[in-house]
Amino acid sequence: MKKEKSRVVYQVDEIKDFRELIRNTAEKYPENIAYKYKAKNGKENVEYINKTYAQFKNDIEALSTKLLSMGLAGKKIAVVGNNRYEWCTTYLAVTTGGMIIVPLDKALPENELESLVIRSGAEAIVCEEKYVKTLLNLKNSDLKHIICMDDTKEGGVLAYSNLLEEGRKLREEGNRDYEKIEIDREAVSILLFTSGTTNISKGVLLSQKNICSNIQAIASYVQMFPTDTLLSFLPIHHTFECTITFLFGIYFGVTVAFCDGLKYIQKNMNEYKVTVFVAVPLVLENIHKKVWKGIEEQGKKGLMKTMVVVTKMLSKIGIDLRKKVFQPIIDNFGGKLRVVFVGSAPLDKKIIHGFNDFGVDLIQGYGLTETSPVVSAETDKEKRPGSIGLPLFNVDVKIENPDEKGVGEILVKGPSVMLGYYENEEATKKAMHDGWFSTGDYGYLDKDGFLYICGRKNDVIVLKNGKNVYPQELEILLNQIPVVEESMVFARNKTSMDTTLCAKLVYNEETMKNLYGEKTDEEKREIIWQEVKKVNQTLPDVKHIKEIIITTEPLAKTTTQKVKRYEEIKKATD
Repeated sequence: MKKEKSRVVYQVDEIKDFRELIRNTAEKYPENIAYKYKAKNGKENVEYINKTYAQFKNDIEALSTKLLSMGLAGKKIAVVGNNRYEWCTTYLAVTTGGMIIVPLDKALPENELESLVIRSGAEAIVCEEKYVKTLLNLKNSDLKHIICMDDTKEGGVLAYSNLLEEGRKLREEGNRDYEKIEIDREAVSILLFTSGTTNISKGVLLSQKNICSNIQAIASYVQMFPTDTLLSFLPIHHTFECTITFLFGIYFGVTVAFCDGLKYIQKNMNEYKVTVFVAVPLVLENIHKKVWKGIEEQGKKGLMKTMVVVTKMLSKIGIDLRKKVFQPIIDNFGGKLRVVFVGSAPLDKKIIHGFNDFGVDLIQGYGLTETSPVVSAETDKEKRPGSIGLPLFNVDVKIENPDEKGVGEILVKGPSVMLGYYENEEATKKAMHDGWFSTGDYGYLDKDGFLYICGRKNDVIVLKNGKNVYPQELEILLNQIPVVEESMVFARNKTSMDTTLCAKLVYNEETMKNLYGEKTDEEKREIIWQEVKKVNQTLPDVKHIKEIIITTEPLAKTTTQKVKRYEEIKKATD
């Protein structure tokens, strides 16, 4: 499908590669704070460290110069650890020096981390101290250098801080090996493994052209400002966080603050006065529930709903009082929050409207690791709650083999589509056809070109009558049950002629007690079952949930908070 040029909201500067990305921003905003984080000096005596874009650029060049002097030119260098300044510096030191970065998931079990280090062929790794012993004991790998981001007393390990200092000294002495490296923007620059066990995870090969073309296209749809502050909390090795918070943030010269952990999101948003937030649906759903829970506890639910109606009516005649009326709510998140970028999975329209009602814009988007990652996004001018936005202006999207409702597999073509899978020609051929990448997601395009996602191709439940059921659509409805925190819909085949739809529902014990008092397990199950029946009444018979499993144990998830369906279904059906 050809995109309309009118959808480009902003004219943007072209960036050819990462070196140009950081150079342009450091020249425009040298004294802007690029990163803000805490020194490790105790909880009571907090010291904040600020790194300007000028300092960031100098650190990148110094570290890259030192790595090149170690004989790592053109080699693969892995990085693993929390979201932190050293991670960001390493990523750009490697890629702007013509080397290949291999970002690894910090949450990988020890054996999987070892396997991916071996599979990648990395000759060096930059890591946090907790990984050092595992890596020192690694056998049959190409690893020659272990570089620790933290202070360590382990022998045979290099200190990141020492390499940075040595790199600075080399540059002071006139070493210009870094400048001599010519960046091939179309060559492999990033090797990123998809989530999954090491046996099935695929290595995605991306170029700097892939990601830079994606950054430019996103920037033509939505805008950030050099006065913005982002909170980085999603795993930075993943392309969603890496591209949107890290690299897209650099493009606009924003400040990135590093989160202390998932349970500290609200505290950190207050602490750093965050204006832009990059999140996944589960996080936003939890925030939305907490906000309304607080409103109910204050006995202000009726008043708040009335004010929402009033402010909506005023907005229709050009009077926007949302931020003034609902400022006490925004103050819970630092008082400055203005926009949230959300991706990774479909988000309930009620949640989108809920944030918008309080004066916070939500920008929905969709993408995959293989597409660097964004395929589609809402723009600052065109939004359609429930959709995943408009295909980016430099991306073509088509629906393969659409059914009577226009639903089929989403195919993507454009400069942000990966080069292929690492050492897996068979998987590459299966995913790529005449330049089109098969996403494995089902969706459809409406008459205005907005893209909608129904669910993963592998997750679709095909009933005996040939009808398709998309679990995510039902889960959105089930998650609206007051006591339910999350859910997963799956199929159980009782006989060869019947497919039973089942739901595993995670409920909140405290909410259950507050709403219904002390109850036995059987009574709790019956309460939830009656709520599920209400959901069933809104659905066609073929989509009715017939069985439920209730639990207080969270569903198993990836580090980007996606449910591990295969693992959960196996537990439920064994």
